[in-house]
Amino acid sequence: MVRVGVMSDSHGRVPQQVYTFFKDVDVILHAGDIGGKEVLETLRAFKKNVIAVYGNCDDKYLDEQVKGLLSFKIEDVNILMTHIGGYPKHYNAEIKPYFTQEKPDIFICGHSHILKVIYDKDYNFLLVNPGACGHQGFHQVCTLVRFEIDGKEIKNLDVLDFDKF
Repeated sequence: MVRVGVMSDSHGRVPQQVYTFFKDVDVILHAGDIGGKEVLETLRAFKKNVIAVYGNCDDKYLDEQVKGLLSFKIEDVNILMTHIGGYPKHYNAEIKPYFTQEKPDIFICGHSHILKVIYDKDYNFLLVNPGACGHQGFHQVCTLVRFEIDGKEIKNLDVLDFDKF
């Protein structure tokens, strides 16, 4: 079993809530608009296993491990992650071909600053957009998501929301 923490749109900030809410996670996934190499270094000092994609506000060369699109596996679950992805019936046209090519069980994206966890019946995957945890943007509440992957099963999904300031 792997415990997963998901965050996005930190825009240069690692909120204190990350340290408590992600205390027991095995891996942190960051869905872009990281805000700088310092954020990655801080997260990696907290948890060694950090997987991130860059967002439209990031320098795409901020870290050699950070790409614009990543496809990877945790246990038996295929994960596709990018920053600008959309949501059911409103996906980014550039990402849609990867749904049939990569066949993700979970599609993770950020950008909207709006928390969304939706099962997409058309593509047979769970969309997870963790919303935003940074100060920049129109959102009034910051959010983080965590869940467990046990083999092929995705379970115990939990959301933390907290004040932006």
